[in-house]
Amino acid sequence: MMRVDMWTDVACPWCYIGREHFSRGLAAFAHRDQVEVRHRSFELNPQAENGTVPIIDAVAAQYGRTREQQVAREEQAAAMANAVGLEFRVGGRVFGNTFDVYRLSHFAGTRGLQGKLLDLAFRVNFAEEASIYDRETLVGVGVEAGLGEAEVREVLDNPDAFAEEVRSDERLAAELGTGGVPFFVLDRSYGVSGVQSPEAFTQALERAWADRPAA
Repeated sequence: MMRVDMWTDVACPWCYIGREHFSRGLAAFAHRDQVEVRHRSFELNPQAENGTVPIIDAVAAQYGRTREQQVAREEQAAAMANAVGLEFRVGGRVFGNTFDVYRLSHFAGTRGLQGKLLDLAFRVNFAEEASIYDRETLVGVGVEAGLGEAEVREVLDNPDAFAEEVRSDERLAAELGTGGVPFFVLDRSYGVSGVQSPEAFTQALERAWADRPAA
């Protein structure tokens, strides 16, 4: 098996698109059935308070942009998402940190449901513009992914549950020099960053596969 480690933040529009591009690139890879995808946690804004500040205003202030400039970036992301069949609404998301989302994702991973939960979280955030920082929304995501409601609430009620798993992913990202997401490591050797095309992902997978040590 060849492993792909994928760092994303559910709050990141480029991760939403990059995941889909990678999925398409993987689908075109001849050895796709021999690839294990490992989802890794990353918080772009770990110190952010979960609240009601509109994402456009918060990110514009964070990066010194005008509101109009940030809206244009959102519209650019929406166009890229729409081009690969992803729904993306502009303007309704709020700002926060995704620590609890990733804690829950690691719990979902113990049931083989991590990828599904993250797919749903991305959809809820970008296509539905429901707040992934809202407890009840996140409970609904967990249940839709196939987890029991009581166990989802138990994980979310305990701030230490799966916290170390999230921190471990983030420490590894820091050790690798990862400054942003999406970020992919193929076969523990090849780093691919940003929203690459599906074809670029396929080519990177082929290169990593060809360079694997002989058995």
